[in-house]
Amino acid sequence: MAREHLSNFRMLAKTIVGLEDILAKELLQLGAQEIEVHNRAVSFSGDKGFMYKANLNLRTALRILKPIKEFTVRNEQHLYKEIQKIYWPDYLDVTDTLAIDCVLSTDIFSHSQFIAQKAKDAIVDQFRDKFGARPSVELDKPTLRINLHIKNDVCTVSLDSSGDSLHKRGYRDKTNLAPINEVLAAGLVLLSGWDKESPLINPMCGSGTILIEAALLACNIPPGYYQEDFGFQHWKDYDANLWDKIYESSMKKVNTSNIELIGIEISRNVARKAKENIKRAQLDDVITIYNESFENFEPTSKPGVLIINPPYGERMDQDEDINGLYKSMGDTFKKKYSGSTAWIISSNMDALKHVGLRPSRKIVVFNGPLECRFMRFDMYSGTKKGAKTDQSAT
Repeated sequence: MAREHLSNFRMLAKTIVGLEDILAKELLQLGAQEIEVHNRAVSFSGDKGFMYKANLNLRTALRILKPIKEFTVRNEQHLYKEIQKIYWPDYLDVTDTLAIDCVLSTDIFSHSQFIAQKAKDAIVDQFRDKFGARPSVELDKPTLRINLHIKNDVCTVSLDSSGDSLHKRGYRDKTNLAPINEVLAAGLVLLSGWDKESPLINPMCGSGTILIEAALLACNIPPGYYQEDFGFQHWKDYDANLWDKIYESSMKKVNTSNIELIGIEISRNVARKAKENIKRAQLDDVITIYNESFENFEPTSKPGVLIINPPYGERMDQDEDINGLYKSMGDTFKKKYSGSTAWIISSNMDALKHVGLRPSRKIVVFNGPLECRFMRFDMYSGTKKGAKTDQSAT
């Protein structure tokens, strides 16, 4: 068994557009080998223990896939035959359950659900032929989640070691109308270059996700700490002793950090939800929520980092002034946060021009289906030549 743990294999970590390089850096620091960056994914090599460690510790990964077969595909009948060539009893028993996710980037097929159904038929028909019984389909919590990715004429069949998407940390119960994805929130904190020591302020903090992810990072708490379980824990080759060692080793690195994390939220109801989420995450001793407007808040801390996810305008009433809101943010930055660095994520390129400061960096990221810019604004003491409105905030 020990020899098996030393055997490396290729894996693929899925992520959000714009976070690929951050994820690759995370994998390198964790000890991955042969790292390659792709669109919305990073491939790497590691052993079974590293697969466990990656699921527990990666902050910007959505799923960790283990490819088991790759083949050229011509049509659905050919797909069916190739899927049947895999000996599925190695991965499933007749009493187990399965689910199939299918991602298409091809002209050969147009309906991912139909292809997933075809692959499911190939698997259960194999069991029925061999054992006279078959595994059942369970979409929510299957024993084995299988991923099909078809790009052009190449189909990759993978086992999903994560089960649920890794962004579902487990600490968030109460949310506002547009909660930010936990993986994106962690990615924004990492992209900001925050040193994990200086104050971090999250104006318009919503349900508190950015603050919680920042606290997890600063305290070295694995983002998978709150997860009930992972997909690999239901696999036939699951090694509970190895998992216990990986988990205990990661938890030994947790530290109590003396950091200042501040959230500002004008809505009393949303601020209450943020406090509840923070308490669920057991981080109420390091995060403070203030129920007031960003414009009226008086910072008492030394200069630090601000990360703000303001409204983009999609859900605002027509009589609300989105450009005025962004101008007010810029005015507040200049008036109250001299020496700090502010980061804004938004999909509203026109509103971003009204911040009134020249961004020193622009990063493309996606918040759900919305293409956004994550922009850095440096607030200098006094005036700085060139700190003027950037009319090309794209």
